[in-house]
Amino acid sequence: MNVLVIGNGGREHAVLQALKKSPKIDKLYCMKGNAGTAEIAENVNVDYMNAEAVKKFALENPQIDYYVVTPDDPLAAGLVDELESIGKRCFGPNKAAAQIEASKAFAKELMHKYGIPTAKSATFDNYGDALDYVRKEGAPIVLKADGLALGKGVLICETLKQAEEGLKEIMLDKTFGSAGNKIVVEECMRGLKYTPGEEVSVLCFTDGNTIVPMLTSCDHKRAFDGDKGLNTGGMGTFSPCPFWNEQLEKEVYETILLPTVKAMNAEGKPFKGCLYFGLMRTDKGMKVVEYNSRFGDPETQVVLPMLKTDLFEIFQAVTDGTLDKIKIEWEEGACVCVVLASGGYPVHYQKGKEITIGDMGDCTLVHAGTALKDGKLVTNGGRVLGVVAKGENVEAARKKAYAAVKNISWEGMYCRSDIGVKYREG
Repeated sequence: MNVLVIGNGGREHAVLQALKKSPKIDKLYCMKGNAGTAEIAENVNVDYMNAEAVKKFALENPQIDYYVVTPDDPLAAGLVDELESIGKRCFGPNKAAAQIEASKAFAKELMHKYGIPTAKSATFDNYGDALDYVRKEGAPIVLKADGLALGKGVLICETLKQAEEGLKEIMLDKTFGSAGNKIVVEECMRGLKYTPGEEVSVLCFTDGNTIVPMLTSCDHKRAFDGDKGLNTGGMGTFSPCPFWNEQLEKEVYETILLPTVKAMNAEGKPFKGCLYFGLMRTDKGMKVVEYNSRFGDPETQVVLPMLKTDLFEIFQAVTDGTLDKIKIEWEEGACVCVVLASGGYPVHYQKGKEITIGDMGDCTLVHAGTALKDGKLVTNGGRVLGVVAKGENVEAARKKAYAAVKNISWEGMYCRSDIGVKYREG
């Protein structure tokens, strides 16, 4: 079969690397892709946010049997619905189900309605009302733009002044555009050992009835070491989560994962695809921080390399509603991804810088913001490359990753040096 993956970042390259292992696939395509995806797939230069252009391409290329829609924007816009309307098989939720990420207000209302543990919150579309609430609640407090904001629409405000300024940025200055027309204001959850708390990402395959969690992972959102600086799309990840255990897994499955799938069904929005749970371990148990309607980036880069089962087989089972018939298996050990970024990211950065890559050992390179220009590999985004390494434990994997990082360079490159060190128990 021939499979097309939609997207052009590190997540898509990681998905393609996993699909490449499948004996069921003859040829891979990527829309639009990057310099890395071009090495294993045929890149297709079509704007995936233009549904009519995508459908036209699909109808003109009947040899492509299956479509994998991975970015949040086309999912929220209903690209899966559009492809299915012309008879194409897809992996990914439809527009109604993708609302679980596209609207934080919807997600919070869903959790409150069905008793899924999460932070206390209130939703506002009026700046004055939101400001009154923030002043009444005080700090620390969390502000979330309701809509999609490239993973950056969340402000953790430690002081009332920060909260007031953040509210103005989101609702009046429109820092995140129309995503800030509505805002969710929620309590700042505190963890057992760390402040503001210990977060873990749990990506799950679900066909709308069965839900199967993947390996846990932990993301580093802030730009600089020690979780300092601005929020980014993610500066690195590691798997598995150090504080995860069988007891937590059972608790989360029974109180969060399965209830969420049932809640979406009850709302008439059955979810089929990859459902991402951003969770926090608090002094009052595990709680939901956020939902995503797709594979996380860069969580995917450390989870899928550990998958032993054929990913394409899983995708088809999700589409067909037969996920309960598949046994999904994982490798032992750990995996670390160190993200290499352009200087100035996540604010202002330059593109077109030539990249030099030396010996990677047995590490894997995942391309995110890269392109080929005059036959040379150059930067083409904020997050440029991910260096992925496996090891018997997180420490062994991170040492291998950072050894490889030393052999990559371009003007202005930077990365965090502490990926994989947080949440160590004891």
